[in-house]
Formats: sequence, structure tokens, C-alpha cells
Amino acid sequence: MATDVISQSGDRSDFWQGVRLSMPVVVASAPFAVLFGALAVDQGFSVLEAFLMSALVFGGASQMVGIQLFGQHVAPWLIVLSIFAVNFRHVLYSAGIGRRIAHWPIVQQALGYFILTDPQFAVAEARAQSGQTVGFAWYLGLGLPVYVFWVIESALGAMFGKLIPDTHALGIDFLLPIYFLGLVMGFRKRPLWLPVVIASAAASIIAYKTVGSPWHVSIGAIAGVLLAVILPPHHSGVGERP
Repeated sequence: MATDVISQSGDRSDFWQGVRLSMPVVVASAPFAVLFGALAVDQGFSVLEAFLMSALVFGGASQMVGIQLFGQHVAPWLIVLSIFAVNFRHVLYSAGIGRRIAHWPIVQQALGYFILTDPQFAVAEARAQSGQTVGFAWYLGLGLPVYVFWVIESALGAMFGKLIPDTHALGIDFLLPIYFLGLVMGFRKRPLWLPVVIASAAASIIAYKTVGSPWHVSIGAIAGVLLAVILPPHHSGVGERP
């Protein structure tokens, strides 16, 4: 279905451009996908259940939180609330990306929101900031490989998790944070970039030490947003016009 849309719109080159941009994310997220599958089976999930969770939820950190809470017989409402806390940042992402994809048909928008991830938002926002249109074919090329490989690698982790060495010992789990740091640095020329990053990082660290995971993720994001609202760009620079 997606390939039909691409061929009909004549945006094959945009699609493959998006695919090329997605490859660093695919490589960086692979250890986490495999690790999730292995941990899910350790927590009592079947291979099929681990596969379906990745296919239907598609949220790395929230999936990790979910399987840990399922294994502890926590009340369902608390599991939902915890997963919402981890994924709250996606509410902010959706609000930001919505203006970029408002010209898409409603079905395409729904698919776009479903495959929306941290790097998906950052790369799409950077494209829009450069004056280019965020087209559906390009966006799909950027997000679809990440989704497909995440689901496949989760299933492989569930099936062969016992054979996987410790990713922490190998240092492979550090790939994704490095990639995210690169995405953040790409916005360094925007107004208030440094204060927002500092506020978000400080709030996240304090929340991690006091409140704990997974709440530190959303608390850090909210702190950055609040600072950006309190200190709008036209008040932030020396010598800028009021």
C-alpha cells in the first residue's frame, strides 16, 4: 500500500533519500530492539507476544518499562500511567510536527504519527527549518525502515536472546545516545538552544535521582518546554529588536 502511494506520487527519490537518512537510526537502535526481545522472554512473554508488542506499541523505552512492570504484577492503571510518562514527550512531538504534515490526507497523517520517533521528529523538523517541504514519501522512507527493523530485531532477540552477549560490556548500547546527541547539536543555532538543553538536562538528572525512572524523561522535556515559553526567542538575544 505504501509503495503504491509512493509510485503514484512520483516521489520515489524522496523516499529513498529518507531511507538513507534512516540507516544510522536502524544501526543505533538494533541492540535495544534485540535486548528488548530477550528481556521480554525473560519476563514471561512468548516470542509472539514480544513481536506484537513491538509491532503495536513501537516505543523502545516504554516497552522496556512495560515488560518490567508486567513481571512485577503491578496494577494495570499504574502500568498505563508509567508508559504514558515515558511517552509524554511524543505529545509534544506531535504538536510540533502536526503543522508540518497538516497538508497530508488524514490516513497518511495517522501513519505519520504512528511511526513518529525522537530522531524522526528531529530530522523532519530540521528539514522544515531549512525551507523544504516534509512530504509523505520522504517521511515514510525515514520512518518505515526503523519500524520494520525494530519489529524484526525484537523477534530475533526473543528467539535467540540466550545467545546474545552483554551489550553493556560491548558498549553497543552507547550508539543510540551518541546519535541523539548529534541530533540535539544540529539545533544549536536556534534561539535559546543552550539554556533549554541545560534546563532539560538538569531537570532530568535531578528527577532521575529523586523521583526515578521513567518520570525523569518527561520531567526533563517539560522543563525545557517551560523555559522556552517563559523566555521567548525575541527576549533572549543581546542587541535583538524588541
